[in-house]
Amino acid sequence: MVDVKSTAAPKLPIKGKRNILITSALPYVNNVPHLGNIIGCVLSADVFARYCRLRGYNAIYICGTDEYGTATETKAMEEKSTPQQICDKYHEIHREVYEWFNIGFDKFGRTSTPQQTEVCQAIFKKLLENNWLSENTMQQLYCDTCQRFLADRLVEGACPTEGCNYQSARGDQCENCGKLLNPTDLINPRCKTCQCTPRIRDTNHLFLELPLLYDKLVEYINTTSESGSWSQNAIQQTNAWLKDGLKPRCITRDLKWGVPVPHENFKDKVFYVWFDAPIGYVSITACYTPDWEQWWKNPENVELYQFMGKDNVPFHTVMFPSSLLGTSENWTLMKSISVTEYLNYEDGKFSKSKGVGVFGNDVKDTSIPVEVWRYYLLTNRPEVSDTLFTWADLQAKLNNELLSNLGNFVNRVLSFIAKPSDQGYGSIMPEAPGAELHALTRTLALKVGKYVEQYVELMEKVKLKQGLKVAMSISGEGNLYLQESKFWKLYKEDKPACAIVMRTAAGLVYLLASLLEPFMPSFSLKVLTQINMPPESQLSLSEEIKGIEKLKNLWELIPAGHKIGTPEPLFKELKDEEVETYRKKFAGSQAEREVKAAADKAAEQLKKTKISDESEKKQSKKSGSDTKSTSASDTEISIARLDIRVGLIRNVQQHANADTLYVEEIDVGEDAPRTVVSGLVNYIPIEQMQDRKVCVLCNLKPATMRGIKSHAMVLAASDSEHTMVELVDPPVDAVIGERVTFPGFEGEPDGVLNPKKKMWETLQVDLNTDANLVARFKDIPFTTSAGVCKVSSIVNGSIK
Repeated sequence: MVDVKSTAAPKLPIKGKRNILITSALPYVNNVPHLGNIIGCVLSADVFARYCRLRGYNAIYICGTDEYGTATETKAMEEKSTPQQICDKYHEIHREVYEWFNIGFDKFGRTSTPQQTEVCQAIFKKLLENNWLSENTMQQLYCDTCQRFLADRLVEGACPTEGCNYQSARGDQCENCGKLLNPTDLINPRCKTCQCTPRIRDTNHLFLELPLLYDKLVEYINTTSESGSWSQNAIQQTNAWLKDGLKPRCITRDLKWGVPVPHENFKDKVFYVWFDAPIGYVSITACYTPDWEQWWKNPENVELYQFMGKDNVPFHTVMFPSSLLGTSENWTLMKSISVTEYLNYEDGKFSKSKGVGVFGNDVKDTSIPVEVWRYYLLTNRPEVSDTLFTWADLQAKLNNELLSNLGNFVNRVLSFIAKPSDQGYGSIMPEAPGAELHALTRTLALKVGKYVEQYVELMEKVKLKQGLKVAMSISGEGNLYLQESKFWKLYKEDKPACAIVMRTAAGLVYLLASLLEPFMPSFSLKVLTQINMPPESQLSLSEEIKGIEKLKNLWELIPAGHKIGTPEPLFKELKDEEVETYRKKFAGSQAEREVKAAADKAAEQLKKTKISDESEKKQSKKSGSDTKSTSASDTEISIARLDIRVGLIRNVQQHANADTLYVEEIDVGEDAPRTVVSGLVNYIPIEQMQDRKVCVLCNLKPATMRGIKSHAMVLAASDSEHTMVELVDPPVDAVIGERVTFPGFEGEPDGVLNPKKKMWETLQVDLNTDANLVARFKDIPFTTSAGVCKVSSIVNGSIK
């Protein structure tokens, strides 16, 4: 549950105790987190925080949403809202997802707060005062129409990479070939907002002089990476940065949404997100307690543990420490960093921007409980190399490990104790005198004791996956103990020995509920309910009370005479047909899944409508009407009668007799290309037309335009004021000449549409783009074998 300690007084460091400050990388607020984000950051940190509480450490877990920067402004433009509205919307989505996953933050905050501005500006002023900042001039694209400098993601153009030529590459990266770019690299760049061509202009910025801080930074890294047992991937990435040589790093941006720079010469700028975001850990702690400095300026008494994915490493091992070291204040710097590689999905990567994978809000729509999701992600935690999420693997781990091993052990023990007194123990924990002398039990206790010591050693080193594996090994030992004891025979032949076995096994159930609580808190709560223990009664591993030593006497963990609750199965088998359903349900991108759901709904509605129409026709025929009727196929207004195909513009040139017209040669899968005349000159540069896939209406009656006969029409979307026009783009992998279809509408297209019937004019009014930029007829997407057709940026546009 989010902010589990929000009702209690904020915790502060306690002298003489182990005080641990835990953070996970702040998730960016422009999208819904996917499972890769969850395991890489918040879930891993949550497991360690829960373990620290189990050990009796004075620990707090701080996280929140990262809300400033270009991506938020871009998302606000896409959704036609303000950056603040975007942050409010997605902060709440993140909060709900993490609450469902039982993430136990002490504070889940956000960076768009007065505290963030205060702390960020204070650090900046110290850096300025200590002469660690410099001014420099950069060249950046500037849009005269929008009257602003354009951030990387607000610029699009043709990719300069040889052989790519993707027309909608962003200023930071081409999504088609993956090449990292600078906005000035793009061919024919255009402003994403107004589509106008920007110009290069000088702009002044502030830089953090990392080379001057090199000695301080290296001393910190060399000392802490060893004493803090940094993960190997974190050390490798950090050393790579140092080896390449540190360069001055720009800390300001020409944006509106961010922390203002408190400097007369830069008052129209904000801080760059890489400088601002890590300071969010501090400001969110300041929202948690006004005495935040006791955590963040107290390195003698506080240990800082940070969790993140590998793409965030340099910001936490180089940038953030350099900013703090440059203030010359006594900051609590990171002691230990735990870094994950990527979790991939089936046959590709999880991607927030592309909507690929299973997302946090998706898992709630499955019948799979949260403890299974947490377990699977943690057993699959990519600690050393990338790992792969597959539905088949999830099924195997649930059925073979959770159900057959763990769930089976707990249920066998508690069900037998709950049996009536002539078959079991009537739910009452039996006496177990002489348990320490029982050979099989003593052997089990020694094995479990060693496992617990291994568990603690691994968890202290933040080896979470191995820690979980050891805890599950204890469950395996429990099953073996039951089998070797043959407790069902002992009950009839040696009741005192059977009592020892069942009391010991019940103690092992209690121990497992405690050791697995950091990984599966909802599972532990269910077990505690079944053994009739209060939710807060997990066994402690605290050294202060010699908790680990006490756990070795398993038969003493639950007192004799204690009445247990009602045993129930803890896990349910996941069947093959369910797995296949989930695999199909979560195929493609989120946007495509939403479109498919809408299409299925519309198709179902259409089916009902057709049934109703057929019924009316039969009724009319039954009434004996002798009127000669026109054939249905000739009178029915249906989108299926349009012949829309995927085409490729092989050649394009401006019309010799018209300034606003292009003449294109378009391959639509026939023996020869079609000549098409389009009025797009004022909206789309000729370079963006060449070699581009388009949607082409092929069965309009040919029309002569300024002396050239046009044999088809290229489909494009426009905004309500017709100031922006964009082509309807088929997927990159769509087949040239294939027909664009509309699920639920079947039938062959007309050879040539009859102009007198106004078929095109009637249907065109229902062609539009939606909030996901998908081209649609009413609610049905333009669909190809490779996916749905889209536009670049026009939401709720009209297509013609």
